[in-house]
Amino acid sequence: MEADDVSVREQIFHDRVREIIICILLFVCLYIVSHLIITHFKKSAEFVVDDSEDAMVNRIALWLCTFTLSVAVGAVLLLPLSILSNEVLLSFPHSYYMQWLNGSLIHGLWNLVFLFSNLSLVVLMPFAYFFTESEGFVGSKKGVMARVYETAVVLLLLTLLVLGMVWVATALLHQDAARESLYDLWEYYLPYLYSGISLCGVLLLLLCTPFGLSRMFSVTGSLLVKPRLLEDVEDTMNCAWLEEASLSRKLSNSPSSTWMALKVEAVRKELFSTRSRRVALEMRRRASPWQRNLGYPLAMLLLLALTVVCVLMVSFHVLELLFDESAMPRGMEDPLLGAASFSMFGSLGATVQAVLILYLMLSSVVGFYSSPLFTGLLPHAQDTTLTQIIGNCVSLLVLSSALPVFSRTLGITRFDLLGDFGRYNWLGNFYIVFLYNMLFAGLTSASLINTVTWAVQRELIRAFGEFLKCLLWLTVAALPLGPSLVMACGKGVILNLTLTAFSGPQCVRQISAF
Repeated sequence: MEADDVSVREQIFHDRVREIIICILLFVCLYIVSHLIITHFKKSAEFVVDDSEDAMVNRIALWLCTFTLSVAVGAVLLLPLSILSNEVLLSFPHSYYMQWLNGSLIHGLWNLVFLFSNLSLVVLMPFAYFFTESEGFVGSKKGVMARVYETAVVLLLLTLLVLGMVWVATALLHQDAARESLYDLWEYYLPYLYSGISLCGVLLLLLCTPFGLSRMFSVTGSLLVKPRLLEDVEDTMNCAWLEEASLSRKLSNSPSSTWMALKVEAVRKELFSTRSRRVALEMRRRASPWQRNLGYPLAMLLLLALTVVCVLMVSFHVLELLFDESAMPRGMEDPLLGAASFSMFGSLGATVQAVLILYLMLSSVVGFYSSPLFTGLLPHAQDTTLTQIIGNCVSLLVLSSALPVFSRTLGITRFDLLGDFGRYNWLGNFYIVFLYNMLFAGLTSASLINTVTWAVQRELIRAFGEFLKCLLWLTVAALPLGPSLVMACGKGVILNLTLTAFSGPQCVRQISAF
């Protein structure tokens, strides 16, 4: 009997050591990836300074930002990995090589992500910001420790202020519970604070994701080569080369008087736009026929299909909320992985769920940086200050830590929330969950309809402009003096002159823009 107890304890010990090793390896991989991302965007001038104290402070703040970003990436991958792990265990239930993948490991990862995300959001990121802004108390000895003491004091005062505000809010909503929260800080106060933070993150996702889903079409279109019908790429690129050379000569020969400054600035902007158009034309010329004619339509169809599937799943979840109580998001203490699939379509449906969750996160990030309020936070390669890096890490952490609750609330997956993610107070409120699903479905549908209709209208106008140009050029070439006039002046000049004669200069500018 004692031997059996010893063997059981040894097995528990080995399982715990194995889970710790796996968690450490995963975190090291995420930390390396996060460090490469931040190194790509950070402004190197801030870390190459004469003062060694400032350089050390910046490096410590950068380490904290890297840790926070790695936690944010882990929060993004948390739910997709959990769903795929369940499908792997269903496919290989008795595999010796899959024994390390169990419910205890997944539950531990959820708890670690929840702990580190709140630690980074509440402690590490405010500490990093105040640490970079601190100089030490007046009269104290200068050094890194003096900055640490000042940052700790400021962070303590800020914590007391936030806790006081939360207690006042609790007293206004629940008078009896407010008195208990003073004596039960860990069990009542902090979960209430985490619930408010998660609600803010989920509301931010509600605002950013529908806008990001509509922006994904234009962002993807700017990265791919668009097919152009009835367009001579060589002729258009030659015109762009000539226009760029003409604008360059204007800038080099412009006088340096003050009254010409505005005109020079306008010419410089026009030169920049012309150069961008010429680079896009060169990319289109170098692209293969398959990439030029099939890449863009397939990418647009894939984005459209993913967005439509998201809207349909949310709409179906709205109906489930009305008739099925189990559709409400809830927590799960003991995950039974490998027992049943979380999708009615099996492994294929679970894979689609994981892809949709990552797609929603990418769309929310695109919508976040495309909104006018947060455009200033958009990072630039080798030109992002440390303060901007801290702001970006905090924003990404808020979005990513709310992603599991966001996905489960919308019904993208039936994988219940593990650990403290399922303890949020507002998850059991039917009216909040139902209204949230209705708002997401309505905003996403409106954004999708607006984007598709405007894109079709723009392409029709552009195609009509190209057709009108070719028709007018053929008309001029058919005239008695047409061929000699075309050879003497060029096709572009003849087109502009003919369009001006028939439709006016405003029509020329509008059609030439397409």
